[in-house]
Amino acid sequence: MSDPVVEALRAAGVADVRSGASLAELTTLRVGGPARLLVTVERDGELAAVGELASRHGLPWVVVGRGSNLLVADEGWPGIAIVLGRGYRGVTFEEPVDGRGRLRAGAAEPLPSLAVRVADAGYAGFAWACAVPGTLGGAVRMNAGAHGADMATHLIEVDLVRLSTGVRETWPLATLGLAYRHSELPSDAVVVSATLELPQGDPDVVRSEIAEIRAWRRAHQPLNQPNCGSVFTNPPGESAGRLIDAAGCKGLAIGGAAISDRHANFIVTRPGARAADVLALIAEVTARVEATTGIQLTTEVVRLAPSPVAP
Repeated sequence: MSDPVVEALRAAGVADVRSGASLAELTTLRVGGPARLLVTVERDGELAAVGELASRHGLPWVVVGRGSNLLVADEGWPGIAIVLGRGYRGVTFEEPVDGRGRLRAGAAEPLPSLAVRVADAGYAGFAWACAVPGTLGGAVRMNAGAHGADMATHLIEVDLVRLSTGVRETWPLATLGLAYRHSELPSDAVVVSATLELPQGDPDVVRSEIAEIRAWRRAHQPLNQPNCGSVFTNPPGESAGRLIDAAGCKGLAIGGAAISDRHANFIVTRPGARAADVLALIAEVTARVEATTGIQLTTEVVRLAPSPVAP
């Protein structure tokens, strides 16, 4: 039997629509079940169509960037998973003024490659982004950061498409409510581009910074194993990794998921791992850290489940 939502999306010009597609393959943890629908959109009109049909049929939706901060339940997810296609890629640079310049980039741009392009263009301050394995849009929504900087350091404004209306809006930095790994973007907003401002710098110097950051990551993080990056946010004045290590959790395993021996704030998975293993490990680590330190850790990971879950 044909799916009326699929038919309606294709009629609206959304060509890439798949039913029951695996989301595990789109996440860096490599676990989880399928989405009811997986769509790739290339322009605002397609996003508007997805929003209208999701609302009409009562379907939840989520944007999947590089899946580096996403944990999908083993049972799958009964909504629409949206991937921003190549229509939402691209970078343009403005002429610098007084030693500073602006760039505008599509939300589907991967942060690591964007960091390199920014360096090659002669701008400094964005080398840290090579350490964040996500897209620009996801980085804006969670105010991603590393090595002492974050998106709020550079953002001027972002363009959003509101799925409730299908309208593109431009929001300046002051309205985004950015804080540590947090924004106050509306739940129906899809980031489609961002404008950043950066100081000019020597490309060779910035490339060296990127090389040093990459070398540090290779030495301290489990880059050769499936993981979702940092699992827990750092409590004020503390390091989540240090707390987890102090609680004796480094190397702890449940099923196919384990706390990395290299970095205690990373969960790694092996073939056959389930999302339930990851969730059980998160719960166990949270309980052990609270029992030993009195601090309750909070996860950075976004959970997709068959029914709503508490953050």
